Amino acid sequence: MLLLAHRGASADAPENTLDAFAEAVKQGADGVELDAMVCGSGEVVVCHDERLDRLARLPWEVRTTPYWKLQRADVGSPLGFAPARIPLLEEVLDALPAHFLINIELKCDHFDDGGLAVKVAELVTRRGLAERVVVSSFNPLCLFRLAAAAPTLRRGFLIDPDKPWGPQAYVLTPLVSSHSVHPFHEACTPERVTDWNTAGLRVAVWTVDSPERARELEAMGISYLITNRPRALREGLRRAA
Repeated sequence: MLLLAHRGASADAPENTLDAFAEAVKQGADGVELDAMVCGSGEVVVCHDERLDRLARLPWEVRTTPYWKLQRADVGSPLGFAPARIPLLEEVLDALPAHFLINIELKCDHFDDGGLAVKVAELVTRRGLAERVVVSSFNPLCLFRLAAAAPTLRRGFLIDPDKPWGPQAYVLTPLVSSHSVHPFHEACTPERVTDWNTAGLRVAVWTVDSPERARELEAMGISYLITNRPRALREGLRRAA
């Protein structure tokens, strides 16, 4: 079971920033999970929220704000950390070590993704990172577009716990997932994990900071565990073992 740092080591550094990804490396994570979206000037940036009210106390919508302006947003101080900025996806890829697994979540709740899936496919392919990257999304249209642009890139469907389980798990997952399925950890049971593994899918669960729950999930046979606290979780797992 690999430990992926959720938006970087987001308990100890501002989420989805270069500081958070550096902290994930320092804490000994096996990789990171991050959020990618297209900003108003067309670049792919790493940010979770559609608007910056929570992250920067600014009423800016990321998809309509150009990158030069987004760079002025402090997304560290409002979260209780040192000032930090929103990075480009390419900057993050540059900063991560060669052994890291990278789970890129395509963030788009709209029919039109602004070219997000194609841009991420082109970037990952151009950089020769296909063996280290898993691309996930709650939006099946994004994964369809990714498959059309780069059929060999590894895709994983994110299952939304606030939507009906059956259509997501039994219809959309087989249609759009080529590598993995990404459920909320509370949705995992031994039977479901076994069924996914039997179907050839790895299971990536989110978001787990409890060593006890992590051990339960590891025993079920999950492959990737996404956590806010990679160092503390790994130490907890070692103590439990």
